Amino acid sequence: MTKSAESVMNMCHDIVVSYGQSDEYSFVFKKSTATYNRRASKLSSVVVSQFSSAYVFHWKDFFPDQELLYPPAFDSRVILYPSDKNMRDYLSWRQVDCHINNLYNTCFWSLVHSGMTPFTAQDELKGTLASDKNEILFSKFGINYNNLPQLYRKGTVLIREKADVNSSGNDDEEPISEAMDADLNDSKKRKLCKPITALNTDIIGDEFWKKHPHVLSS
Repeated sequence: MTKSAESVMNMCHDIVVSYGQSDEYSFVFKKSTATYNRRASKLSSVVVSQFSSAYVFHWKDFFPDQELLYPPAFDSRVILYPSDKNMRDYLSWRQVDCHINNLYNTCFWSLVHSGMTPFTAQDELKGTLASDKNEILFSKFGINYNNLPQLYRKGTVLIREKADVNSSGNDDEEPISEAMDADLNDSKKRKLCKPITALNTDIIGDEFWKKHPHVLSS
């Protein structure tokens, strides 16, 4: 999933940050983007088609012994947020969702692997709070949820490295038009982009945004 998201960011260099968890990825374009003349339908179709094709293309890199059993499909939508706060609220919501789902799934599969049927495990967790699930994991399986890898608890954030002030490159890159897109091959598009870094970290608080102020200033 993250490799596919990197492929999208390498194609669309106006994407400043991406966040992924489970079976989804969100891509944030910079405020001033003029890519494809800001046409929502074009942005949506290009991003999701690139993501889907990259997913298939790179499958063997991660699962060399597992055949892809059917063609994957992803849906997409474009949302216009009026402020940085709205955008951060959206990404925070997705990270909260990551935590809720992962905590539930960690409990559920721990119970199933201990001998419960899926139905019984589901019934066991019905109506439980986060504190209840943490207690189940620790008391029954010796698992401290906070010690699990942040990849699963926080999801993955992709950002572009801050531009080197000594670089001779032009940071005011021309947006990709449809004509340019047809002329640029993948290697040339990658050269237009700053290096991408994958992080498994909290994006709900202010620390991440203060550490990477160039993301919101793009």
